[in-house]
Parts: sequence; C-alpha cells; structure tokens
Amino acid sequence: MAFDYKKEYKALYMPESTPAVVDVPVMKFIAVNGAGNPNDPNGEYQKALGMLYPVAYAIKMSYKTDYHIDGFFEYVVPPLEGLWWTDNAIGDFTHKSAFKWTAMIRVPDFVDNNDVEWAKAEVLKKKRLDCSALFLMTFEEGLCVQSMHIGAYDTEPATLAVIDRFIKTGGYIKDINSSRRHHEIYLSDPRKTSPDKMKTVLRIPIAKHE
Repeated sequence: MAFDYKKEYKALYMPESTPAVVDVPVMKFIAVNGAGNPNDPNGEYQKALGMLYPVAYAIKMSYKTDYHIDGFFEYVVPPLEGLWWTDNAIGDFTHKSAFKWTAMIRVPDFVDNNDVEWAKAEVLKKKRLDCSALFLMTFEEGLCVQSMHIGAYDTEPATLAVIDRFIKTGGYIKDINSSRRHHEIYLSDPRKTSPDKMKTVLRIPIAKHE
C-alpha cells in the first residue's frame, strides 16, 4: 500500500470542527509564490497549480523511470495547501485582488533539490511547461490552532471567528508574521464537490500569551 500522509497524520489533515492546538513538525514542500485573486481563471494562482501538480506527480512516478531517488517509497500525493496574507491588513481577506500567497504540495523528506530540478525538467520536456518558478522549501510551522471548515471558501470567516475565540480564551495570541502565515489545506476538489460540503483545514500560528 502506498503511504498516505492524510491517513498516517490524521491530527494534521483531518481535524475536528472544534478548534484544537497542534504542534506541526518540519515538512518539505514544492511551492510557488504569487499574488492576486485565486479565482481569476487566467491569474497567477491557476498558473501555479498548473506547475505544482505535474511536478508533484513526476516525483511520485519517478520510480518508473531511469531516475533513482535515494530512500524512495511509494506514496499518495498529499493535498494542495496555501499560505495567505496581504501587505496592508493581516487577516483581511475581503479583497481577493490584494492576496499574496504560497501555493504548495507536501513532498516526502527523501526529496531534495536535485530531485525537484529533475522533475521540472521532465515536465518541461513532456508537457512543454516552464516550472522554473517552482522551488523546494522546508517549512517549520510549530504551534498552531486549527479547525476543519466545512463549506464554501467565502464562509471561512465564521470558522475563523470561532478559532479567534479559542485562541483568546486559551491563553494564546496569534503569531502571524513574515514567516508564519494563515494556512489552508484543501481536502476537497471544488470541481467535484458542492460548496456546502467542501472541507478545508484552517490553521493559524499562535504563541503563548505572556
């Protein structure tokens, strides 16, 4: 059976709808930075997804090629994730055109820069798709509060309000800064799931209140 991160790390990928504290370990991701409305069909975000998925699957299927990755094991490609922020107002997500983001997909720890560059070259060769903007990053998120949001993306503020109350009453403060962002994990395909049933993990970095 292929290793499935969602099943093996349920605390990270399948939280309850009630907020809970989680200490997120160091992980590796392939990622693309960008800005703008994610709903723009011709925008940077859709182009970023167009890079991430082919490279993610090239790495996953590398064992069927002549390319060898040390320590490789078969695995299920983890879900799409995103870090979100704006320059002028932390936590204000009402103006989508002002968004800045990092779109990313987790990769196993055995993946290194050489493997990512090989996968990008494979995608360029086979799909004529330039993925030069994509990079490998190591992300240490640390202490966070997270909750499962069920519903459309535009209804996330209701769940975030519950998370905010949990943070305040639990003796924590939000710790959002240039290295710790509003984080979302997308467990549903919006092309196949009705908006009211979509599942999204909402994760907010925190620190102990002094």
